[in-house]
Amino acid sequence: MTEPARILVVGGGYVGMYTALRLQRQLRAELGAGAVEIVVVTPEPYMTYQPFLPEAAAGSISPRHVVVPLRRVLDRCRIVIGEVRSVDHTKRIATLATLATAEEGVGAVALPYDELVLAPGSVSRTLPVPGLRDHGIGFRTVEEAIGLRNHVIEQMDIASSTRDPAVREAALTFVVVGGGYAGVEALAELEDMARYTARYYHNVKPGDLRWILVEAADRILPEVGEEMGRYAVRELRGRNIDVRLETRLESCEDRVAVLSDGTRLPTRTVVWTAGVRPAPVLAATGLPLDARGRVRCTARLAVEGVDHAWAAGDAAAVPDVTAGEPGAACAPNAQHAVRQAKVLAGNITASLRGQPLKEYAHAYAGSVASLGLHKGVAHIYGRKFKGYPAWFMHRAYHLSRVPTFNRKARVLAEWTLSGLFKREIVSLGSLEHPRAEFELAAAPPPDHDDERSS
Repeated sequence: MTEPARILVVGGGYVGMYTALRLQRQLRAELGAGAVEIVVVTPEPYMTYQPFLPEAAAGSISPRHVVVPLRRVLDRCRIVIGEVRSVDHTKRIATLATLATAEEGVGAVALPYDELVLAPGSVSRTLPVPGLRDHGIGFRTVEEAIGLRNHVIEQMDIASSTRDPAVREAALTFVVVGGGYAGVEALAELEDMARYTARYYHNVKPGDLRWILVEAADRILPEVGEEMGRYAVRELRGRNIDVRLETRLESCEDRVAVLSDGTRLPTRTVVWTAGVRPAPVLAATGLPLDARGRVRCTARLAVEGVDHAWAAGDAAAVPDVTAGEPGAACAPNAQHAVRQAKVLAGNITASLRGQPLKEYAHAYAGSVASLGLHKGVAHIYGRKFKGYPAWFMHRAYHLSRVPTFNRKARVLAEWTLSGLFKREIVSLGSLEHPRAEFELAAAPPPDHDDERSS
């Protein structure tokens, strides 16, 4: 009996999920269920729709509706929860670390494959800033979004109950580093939420909250163009948000954010959104990488100079054939990732059939960004929008792009309900330490005899 061809998909994000989804429809429908096996290796059993993370942090969308369960969507694929540690493509073997290997104490297992799809995405790009590892908060996962929401409300609780002016000032000072999509949208949504929440505190006013956006470049939101970027700065400053351009975070040790302009900000909140870098696993594949650590690919999404290996998304340097400039590469964003997945799945199918491959070509359509409730900026097909129209376009675009009808319906329902009812201002901090109360209850009682004898 002939063994089925195994396609190994590394990563369950945009590219990984959409590629596997199309492959299970195309290959298994045409070749039969036993002719091909699609294995998806991912650290989490869901795909996170990251453009909705700011709204999840602000409470406009339930965190459950920001993620798509892979086992439901990829019902004809084999889902392995774990990480690929290394790849030996000459032997076509990947080394995996899974939940089972951790429990069994075996370290890792080898998984042979016939076709390799690299789509591990990216991770936060950090810099050697003193104190960042101890005090910084990321914003790339739904867990971080929930944690940040809980943290902001917790700081308002601290400020409301303390009698120490220094503690109060630090608790109500929030520093966000990075002026891209993630930083600006997270800051705008959280500032909206915190300002609304302040009405429920007798001694915390919206004016007591201090929000600082730190950006090393001379503008924010470069994706929407210079004019819309300037408008976004004016909009944020009009809400008393301190936007510091051409400024870097030098240190955040001892809960003091030190900026390159000499400013010292006592703060208990430093949110780091200053860029991303390709997933570290790429360095352990032996495949050709560019100067930024991404896999070098052809316009057909095949790894350059290597057979039976493919890549797309944030981890791939894909030539932009529509740019008209030699050496131009596609931007690492969701707009390209979703479209690349479609071409990638088609090319893998064509390769297995011995048919010609297609080049990926998609002209950049533009960008949209939210600046909080009913506020936004957009630059689409050369036209510029701001305010409510841009905010509406932002929501409409991302609603059309979030995977599955189930998620679209749930998100739309939540938006409708949030327009009819008041915001939720509950902090569920215990989610981060769910066993803390039980551990305290289960701890042995103190020995009072020892206390008296001492």
